[in-house]
Amino acid sequence: MNADLHCHSTVSDGLLSPTEVVRRAHANGVDLLALTDHDEVGGVEEARAAAAELGLAFVAGVEISVSFAGETIHIVGLGIDHTHPLLVAGLAQVRDGRDARAVRIGEELARIGIRGALEGARGFAANPALVSRAHFARFLVTSGVMPDVKTVFDHYLARGKPGFVEHEWARLDEAVGWIRAAGGIAVVAHPARYRLSHADMARLFDCFQAAGGEAVEVVSGAHTPEEAARFASEARRRGLLASRASDFHGEKESAVDLGRCNPLPPDLTPVWSRLLQ
Repeated sequence: MNADLHCHSTVSDGLLSPTEVVRRAHANGVDLLALTDHDEVGGVEEARAAAAELGLAFVAGVEISVSFAGETIHIVGLGIDHTHPLLVAGLAQVRDGRDARAVRIGEELARIGIRGALEGARGFAANPALVSRAHFARFLVTSGVMPDVKTVFDHYLARGKPGFVEHEWARLDEAVGWIRAAGGIAVVAHPARYRLSHADMARLFDCFQAAGGEAVEVVSGAHTPEEAARFASEARRRGLLASRASDFHGEKESAVDLGRCNPLPPDLTPVWSRLLQ
């Protein structure tokens, strides 16, 4: 099955509307799609309707920002009831913190002479409550400060750079709890991206499973083949379901297009075996 279970629309920091994401996925041969915008489920209904028109299997999803061991970790929820009150309230709480962080990023960039960054970033955000670092990066590229989004992150927005702002997101157990309360499956997103020691990575998975988390993104647009093999081994060892995802944001910003990820190793149990029950 060509399943793509992690991607973004303009509802968070993607470049395409939910309908456009669905149409692109369908055109690329995706069989099962999940829209997983950051800390927001506002695009689910639009995406579901577009998928139904095309006959594309669709599950509601979300990607929740979590603080763990000094890193921002992302937990994807798949197959959620996106209207569940506990999930809705939790996501609203995280979004409030995201807006405060955006204000502080704008202030930090102003300190080094980049003025108007917050207003500029908001101009790139279809959802004013969800201004992310990607929106700041797009503004800085358009302004001619840097040639591309990756370079902006490397020089201004990554940890240790002048525009990086520490922020406390949801707790891991909270995020997993919201997903489970909403009937979904919690997934550790793109684990190779996190700068965690071996001990902290083990602790992340220990705490994740203790909270009721059940799956890991083995194949991700952010993973090399070697990294995918590493987390395939982790899935086998821990008995976790395996997910596959592009983490698509837009044609010029994503390493992998919708539906174009490598397949999962055949001996792993795919998370969609549960989602399609």
